[in-house]
Amino acid sequence: MIDNIAANAPVFLLAAVRCFALLMTLPLFSMKTIPRAAKIALAGYMAYIVMPQVNFSAYTRFIASDGGFSLDYIFLLIGEAMIGIITGFYITIIFSAFSTAGQFFAFQMGFSASEVYDSMSQVENPLMGQYLNLIAMLIFLQTHWFQKLFLGGLVSSFHSITVFSLIAGRDKLVHFLLAGLTDLFADALVISLPIMGTLLLVTVCLGVLSKAAPQMNLLSESFPVMTLLSFFLLTALMPVLCDFFMRAFNVGFTKLGQLFMQLGGGV
Repeated sequence: MIDNIAANAPVFLLAAVRCFALLMTLPLFSMKTIPRAAKIALAGYMAYIVMPQVNFSAYTRFIASDGGFSLDYIFLLIGEAMIGIITGFYITIIFSAFSTAGQFFAFQMGFSASEVYDSMSQVENPLMGQYLNLIAMLIFLQTHWFQKLFLGGLVSSFHSITVFSLIAGRDKLVHFLLAGLTDLFADALVISLPIMGTLLLVTVCLGVLSKAAPQMNLLSESFPVMTLLSFFLLTALMPVLCDFFMRAFNVGFTKLGQLFMQLGGGV
């Protein structure tokens, strides 16, 4: 293994940089609680596995015959890192839709003040956003999308996209990322709309009743009512939400594969 890596050190380093950049931006692996040494080791193993399938023939003229580094090679490493970052960033966008949905209805159910640090998204996130994010991560791992990402998506990216194709297709890339952000808010609204609509109707009903009978003091009872109703709706809608999560992963990975094909000169 070591001899093979040493004999193909420039190509191995290019592949390892892309894998490491992907791990640094991918949900779950980007957590600061995971040691940096473990990420480097995993990136090295990933690069060694995919190295026989890597097609870096376009980089041949920039790699010295004696394996020496040059300024052009440094720019190639930066470009490979950008490819990995873009791939991981788009997958992060898919997961952000779930945590954003939790933020939408957390205020109405009374959990807006319970924002704590989310180690997965590395931001302050309401409890319901973290809850949906964890559910999405479990589905992501349970349905083998993690294996599809590394065995399918990563290998296909080495086949189809290089630094030069990334630069040539930068307009398509910008449009793709902006469309991903649009889909983020659309998916978050679809997930949270049933709960938000139901809680809005309950809030209006409580407001009307509190005006009609002030002595009932319904506003003081609205917090437990909203909380219990929200958890009941989440429990009832969980099968539908899980199905939506799987479809979101499927659509997101399909769009990512189509982007790689377009940047690589495919359809």
